[in-house]
Amino acid sequence: MSSSAWPAWARQVRAVVALEWKKGFAGKRTGWILLLAALPVMLAAGHSLAMWRRGDWIHTVTGDSRTFAGLFQLAYLRFSIYLGCAVVFANLFRGDALDRTLHYYLLAPLRREVLVCAKFLAGLSALVPLFLGSVAASYLSLMAHFGPRFEEFLLEGEGLAHLGWYLVVTALASLGYGALFLVVGQIFANPMLPAAVLLVSESINAFLPPPLQKLSVVYYLKTLVPVKLPETGPLAVLAADLAPMPAWKAVLGVLLFSAALLACAAFRARRLEIRYEE
Repeated sequence: MSSSAWPAWARQVRAVVALEWKKGFAGKRTGWILLLAALPVMLAAGHSLAMWRRGDWIHTVTGDSRTFAGLFQLAYLRFSIYLGCAVVFANLFRGDALDRTLHYYLLAPLRREVLVCAKFLAGLSALVPLFLGSVAASYLSLMAHFGPRFEEFLLEGEGLAHLGWYLVVTALASLGYGALFLVVGQIFANPMLPAAVLLVSESINAFLPPPLQKLSVVYYLKTLVPVKLPETGPLAVLAADLAPMPAWKAVLGVLLFSAALLACAAFRARRLEIRYEE
């Protein structure tokens, strides 16, 4: 592989990313993605407003920190980020096929691997900044009613470190789920059914056998969340309690998982044939 090809590939990646932004992320799906990012912020702001109006001093900053941990794992990891990645990444190739424009990419003097990487980067560049801003806004607004107590927790306590880890997990979730749904969109004509099956699998991850747990994205992400939430309810006894994983292993796990899926997507793209359905 000649190093002289890298500048040309970089120009092609920039061109494809710009085109994807123009025809996809500024189009009809934008409203749904913005809504997915805004819903947790509205929930967090509503909680803070309700506590402020009640003057409820029983709640503590630590307690609301656990509340945000629950909001993050449910509203973000298992809803907004997951569905956002499903909508965006599953349609990167499928959307072009439905619009009968995919052949323009395939007929261009463009390596299929470069096309896959460019489309994937286009999806990441759209979702990651949006959800990073959403998570930060939710975190700050949920505990804003504490006033100076929250400011002290944020600047002098663990608050800022917690926010940093939530942002790291958000970026890794977009990376892992994005790579997953990029492949799903290549394989399935209707990716919504496998997306629903995968969502159930991710939601019951703690109750799966340990080897199966390690094949999911959420297994690694839960390790990195700064505030741990124990499994509760009548099925909690069935949860497999695995040994804690070092943060670097969890990050490496998501990166390797995503890289393997991108390699699979590139492999499939090299054998992709146009077959528009009538």
